[in-house]
Amino acid sequence: MSEADFSQGAAYVRGAYLPIAQASIPMTDWGFLRSDATYDVVTVWEGSFFRLDAHLERFLRSCRRWRLDPGLDAVQITRVLCECVRRSGLREAYVEMICTRGQPPWGSRDPRQAINQFYAFAVPYVWIANAQQRERGLDLRISDVQRIPSASVDPTAKNYHWNDLTMGLLQALDDGGDTVVLVDGAGHVVEGPGFNVFCIRQGTVITPAQGMLEGITRRTVLEMAQSLGLPVQVRALPTEELRQADEIFLSSSGGGVLPVSRLDGRPVGDGRPGPLTRRLVDTYWAWHRDPAYSQPVDGLR
Repeated sequence: MSEADFSQGAAYVRGAYLPIAQASIPMTDWGFLRSDATYDVVTVWEGSFFRLDAHLERFLRSCRRWRLDPGLDAVQITRVLCECVRRSGLREAYVEMICTRGQPPWGSRDPRQAINQFYAFAVPYVWIANAQQRERGLDLRISDVQRIPSASVDPTAKNYHWNDLTMGLLQALDDGGDTVVLVDGAGHVVEGPGFNVFCIRQGTVITPAQGMLEGITRRTVLEMAQSLGLPVQVRALPTEELRQADEIFLSSSGGGVLPVSRLDGRPVGDGRPGPLTRRLVDTYWAWHRDPAYSQPVDGLR
């Protein structure tokens, strides 16, 4: 029998490691049937995890919020993630940990009777903006689709309730944009599909305070801004204020700091990634080499 090929990625499924193409979950798992799951994504860059402790803490907090039990603690999860990366051999990787509701006994609608399941995988690093978009800046659209209210689904605990984000994204793509940001019931921008949004006005970095996932990359941006001596405001961000911004950028584990050069098809500033945005981009990747934030994957060649 030939040796398994993990070169495209490795997954952990019900106690076994499999090539990513062979990984699956049962069709009857409520994670599939009801989007009843939580997850987190940590990246590996140049052979090291970036801010792994923060991602693990948020993942376990999300599990508690949704009353899910992955059956593993932070140390055990770390071992699984490391093994997925080692088997893949990827020095730049996108690594996801997932806990699903699983399946209760047939006929039961009681989620407390379900056996929760833990999954993980490592695949090549994912950029949510391609090289050309990162160089010229993204064309961001403000959607009229309202984000699911926080009173209905807590956005600070990661979840797969993405239909509103998907519908907004489809609308933006159909209109010629690159991606989308949604609004809340008061007309404030909140977040996009897999990213937080920032703007810069008169040298001040501004980002929404609530109604969105409090991203680890968002936290990193706030810390970087403070370390660079940039004023920061975390507060409600009306759509009209975003339209008047000098610079706009997004933050995501899928690429870090991503510049926006057009909003609703119109130039932001001079229509090119702004100087403070570029400074934050450079700082973000420099921090990946800081031992305070990076954790090497043992045994990775």
